[in-house]
Amino acid sequence: MSTVKELLKDITAKLDQYIPRASREAQLFLMHHLGVDELWLLTNQDTIVENTDELYKMVERRSKNEPYEYITNKVSFYSEEFHIEEGALIPRPETELLIDEVIKHYPDLDADIRFVEVGVGSGIISIMLALHYKNAKFIAVDISEDALRVAKKNIERFNLSDRIELRLGSLLEPVYEHIDYLVSNPPYIQDGIELESNLDYEPQNALFGGKVGDEIIKKLLDEVLKRDIKFFSCEMGYDQKGKISEYLKQTEFKTLDFYKDYADFDRGFTLIL
Repeated sequence: MSTVKELLKDITAKLDQYIPRASREAQLFLMHHLGVDELWLLTNQDTIVENTDELYKMVERRSKNEPYEYITNKVSFYSEEFHIEEGALIPRPETELLIDEVIKHYPDLDADIRFVEVGVGSGIISIMLALHYKNAKFIAVDISEDALRVAKKNIERFNLSDRIELRLGSLLEPVYEHIDYLVSNPPYIQDGIELESNLDYEPQNALFGGKVGDEIIKKLLDEVLKRDIKFFSCEMGYDQKGKISEYLKQTEFKTLDFYKDYADFDRGFTLIL
C-alpha cells in the first residue's frame, strides 16, 4: 500500500527515462486508475491506495512506448472523450481544425445534406460533424475492419447509429450515392520515412500514403472531379500544398483554400467546385 504522493513519485521515476512528460502522465494514469479528477488528486496526497497491480501494468506498457491512449482506451478530441484501441489511428489535435474548416465553408448547420468520410478510423470526424449538422446523413468508409469496429463503438456511444452508416472498402468504391460534402484525413506520409517509435503501435495503413505520400489525396481529388462533388475538405502533409496546387492547375473550381495547423505548418485544404 502507498499514498497518492508516493505513487506519483514512484511512477514518475519509472517513466522518466522513457517519456518526456513523466510527472504529468503519472498523474493521468493515477486519475484513470482511481476514477478521480485532478482536484481530488491534488487534495488527497496522503490517501492510501490499495490494489495497484493494474496501475503498474499500465505503467509497464507505457515504459515500452505504447501510446497512453491505447493503454487507457480513451482519447480527447474537440472537447469530447472517445474510445480508442489498437487498429484505429489515435486522433491528433490538429485534426480538430478539419472540423472547423468544414463548418467555415458550409455554415448552414441545419442543412439536410450527405457527408461522406473516407478513412473513418475511430469515427471522430463524422461524429463531431454529426453533432454540429443535426439534419445531415453520413456514410463513413474505411479499408480496415478493426477501425470500423472502433468507430462503431463510438457511434453507438453518441447515439448516432441512425445517421452514420459504416461501410468497408477502399476510398469511394462502396459509395454509389450522390455526395454533397466529402471529408477525409487520409494517409499522407511518404513510404519509408522513419517515424517515432510509439507510432509503431498505430495502423501503418493509416499513416503511409505511398511512394510520394500524396497518392491517396490525388485519387480522392480525381473522384471529386469525376463525381462532381461540390465540397471536399482534406488534411494533408506540411509539404504537399505545392503539389496539390499543381495537380489542380488545369482544373476549373471556385476556390482552393489551404489552412495551417497550430504550429503554423500547412495542414489541409478545402476545394469547392
